[in-house]
Amino acid sequence: MNRRNTVVLFGSLVLAFALVPRTNAQAPAKHDAGAVEREAAGSIPSDPGPLATDLSPKLDSKDIRKAMRKVADWQLLAAESKFNQQWTFATLYDGLLAASETTGDPKYRDAVAHAAADKFQWMLVQSRFPHADDEAIGKSYLALYERAPEPVKIADVRATMDRLVVRPDDPKKNVWWWCDALYMAPPVLTELSRITGDHRYLDYMDHEWWVTSAELYDPQQHLFTRDATFLKKTEANGQKLFWARGNGWVLGALVRVLTTMPKDYPSRPKYEQQFREIADRVAGLQQPDGLWRTGLLDQESYKEPEVSGTAFYTYAMAWGINTGRLPRAKFLPVVTKAWAGMLTHVYADGRLGSIQPIGAAPDAVGASSSYVYGVGGFLLAGSELARMK
Repeated sequence: MNRRNTVVLFGSLVLAFALVPRTNAQAPAKHDAGAVEREAAGSIPSDPGPLATDLSPKLDSKDIRKAMRKVADWQLLAAESKFNQQWTFATLYDGLLAASETTGDPKYRDAVAHAAADKFQWMLVQSRFPHADDEAIGKSYLALYERAPEPVKIADVRATMDRLVVRPDDPKKNVWWWCDALYMAPPVLTELSRITGDHRYLDYMDHEWWVTSAELYDPQQHLFTRDATFLKKTEANGQKLFWARGNGWVLGALVRVLTTMPKDYPSRPKYEQQFREIADRVAGLQQPDGLWRTGLLDQESYKEPEVSGTAFYTYAMAWGINTGRLPRAKFLPVVTKAWAGMLTHVYADGRLGSIQPIGAAPDAVGASSSYVYGVGGFLLAGSELARMK
């Protein structure tokens, strides 16, 4: 073969190779952030082992602290190496900080503080501003700042909230367009306002809270719709669709907002009323086993008990009893049954099961399903129950 033919043949081979479709192995791997977070935040093993037999359902502070320790210790062992700044873990941090206060054991707080300082450098996630989920960890930074005030701990929180409060409303999309957001961002703004004395944060929170409520709160049902896409959706039984954990987020948010909002703030009575309305409505939907179902108005379609919504309801109602906002005679039996029910979903090693995975609507729940935000809610509930006299 002469030189010219060799060149032609080589060129033909190059062209043919270029036209061969690339395989998936050659294509860049797609990064599914949601899948990564789901894997970090929890698991649903096929064999979680036996259930715990060493926990008492009595509302005795010693027994409550024992249950909190068992669950918190398992969660630290399972997830501390995966700690991140997402809302899932931010909710766990809320519970771990409360667990340290209640049990007197600093290791839970120390784990959060170590991650905040060394792993996160006291920063919020900024890639989706002004997404409320990315601001949720600010609650932990503010709580740690309160214990040992150092400006670096809240510098990024404050800078981010400074950007937020001057952002004009978007008439096409509320800043907090889903009800979960009320737990993620408003408590940060309210607490930051209290710490700094800057009422801009509180006033912005107040304005946006009622913008969201106007769209998502049902004044007849006294429940929140998860977001506007669900406003006209119904369950199989024809009832409106209301998600248990979504309303748990709102009740938890009301606890935190009312805890730090000035007593004389003009619109405070509206928050107090909304808290009582939702708590009263939810109490009437509790099931005989003490837990709630993921679909609040259609228990037949969602037969499995669910712990994360139950945990936030228990937290909020216990706080309501402790602060005199809810009548003890009516709500103490509710939280007593709820706590006893949740303990039946604790495994021998401390895993807390029956927590609905990351989602936005009612769905089935596996018995072994455990996610960090549900553990956070459980620890918050225990912290309030342990305060009861």
